[in-house]
Amino acid sequence: MEKKMKIGFTLGDINGVGPEVLVKALSDHRILQYCTPVIYGSNKILAYYKKVAGTEHFKYASCDAIENANPKIINVINTIHEDIELTPGIENETGARCAFDSLEAAANDLIAGKVDAVVTAPINKHNMQRVGFQFNGHTEYFDYKAGNNGNLMMLMNDQMRIALATHHVPLKDVPGILSEEFILKKIDLLHRSLVEDFAVMRPVIAVLGLNPHAGDNGLLGSDEAEVIIPAIQKAQDKKMLVVGPLAADGLFGSGNYKQYDGILAMYHDQGLVGFKALSFNSGTNFTAGLPFVRTSPDHGTAYDIAGKGIADGGSMLQALYTAIDVIRNRERYHTE
Repeated sequence: MEKKMKIGFTLGDINGVGPEVLVKALSDHRILQYCTPVIYGSNKILAYYKKVAGTEHFKYASCDAIENANPKIINVINTIHEDIELTPGIENETGARCAFDSLEAAANDLIAGKVDAVVTAPINKHNMQRVGFQFNGHTEYFDYKAGNNGNLMMLMNDQMRIALATHHVPLKDVPGILSEEFILKKIDLLHRSLVEDFAVMRPVIAVLGLNPHAGDNGLLGSDEAEVIIPAIQKAQDKKMLVVGPLAADGLFGSGNYKQYDGILAMYHDQGLVGFKALSFNSGTNFTAGLPFVRTSPDHGTAYDIAGKGIADGGSMLQALYTAIDVIRNRERYHTE
């Protein structure tokens, strides 16, 4: 009989939509057939957002430690011990502190191998700085926890997987970060993840250019000729199926993104504008290159709709399904 995996969930910013979409995503108890959910958070907060979400199907029980998680119900490990006041839609230190405490507890159990994956609810990166969170986001945080060995932010839905060579950095800094070696490493990370995490044995990868029209043969920039094309050629020399550099507008506008198993964008908005325009609230964020599994929904805290009961739990549910799929694919890859 297949062992039921344990999946940890963080609350994210408690004044954003994170707790609400988590309640909605886990309200379908068929999930318990596939995993044992463990939420690092607070009974009080979950009870509040259960009312906000308007669902009676979300049932949970307190758990004192991950080792004692009940496989027949959603478990809640209390990481928020003070009596806090919920203020949906408001950015404040309380929201950041609760998010940080939830994240730290979940990450520590993940690194210790006590949970099989962690699904993170959205945080406010700026707000988190108030409580000593010295990272630009979850991706960088988990890379630090894993020893800073390199990672790849990847967004996906049923039709595309798009990875970002650079993550949360100012656009003006991107050209200085990109080098032939750097891009080749990102291509290799994407290739390896497609094989091991998504069971694509011979992945075809598209690499986007940095400049408009992928440089237009040097007319609009030399980055393609100087660093991107040499990196692609070296990847091809390693028997990887890689094409590019391609223009982002043409790739997304034509629908040709469907032809590739993975796409590597050079910077954050280049990849995410096209992705979110095509799949908002149905995509998943996955951090490739880590020794453990971490996913998240593809949206932020959405303070403007927090506490109103209208947040969509679809992306959170997809993040859970992606985590389960990656765990299974990694197990198959390393045992076959």
